Amino acid sequence: MPTRSARTAWDGGFEDGSGQVELSSSGLGTFEMSFPKRSSEDGGGATNPEELLGAAHSACFTMQLTAVLGQKGGTVQSIETKADVSLGEDPAGGFKIHTIALTVRGQVDGVDEAGFMEAAEEAKTSCPLSKALAGVDTITLDATFESA
Repeated sequence: MPTRSARTAWDGGFEDGSGQVELSSSGLGTFEMSFPKRSSEDGGGATNPEELLGAAHSACFTMQLTAVLGQKGGTVQSIETKADVSLGEDPAGGFKIHTIALTVRGQVDGVDEAGFMEAAEEAKTSCPLSKALAGVDTITLDATFESA
């Protein structure tokens, strides 16, 4: 499997500096970031590590779910996954990701609701990003099966 790369360039200090994160492997974009925007409610029109992690986790989980469903004889019509990543203070100092909440909706032929839920739980524990995020306190899953 290939190695993927991203690069961050930063100028200034933690609270007054800013930077750009670049999706180097794909060349699909460079995105602005700063701590004040990271800690604001609306994100201030910039991205942040938590949003990027949520994007990566939702994509990885969705791909894994389609693979698991295929192994169970399902034919995916559509899957939509959202990942909410919650950053908070770490009692040991600094900050920590405490929770990732995955929400998935799927239309799948060839499996029933129980089969979909089982596949979703399996994908939650077996996707590479879930494995890499084992240090997160809680990863929740809200799965809804929508009949086709």
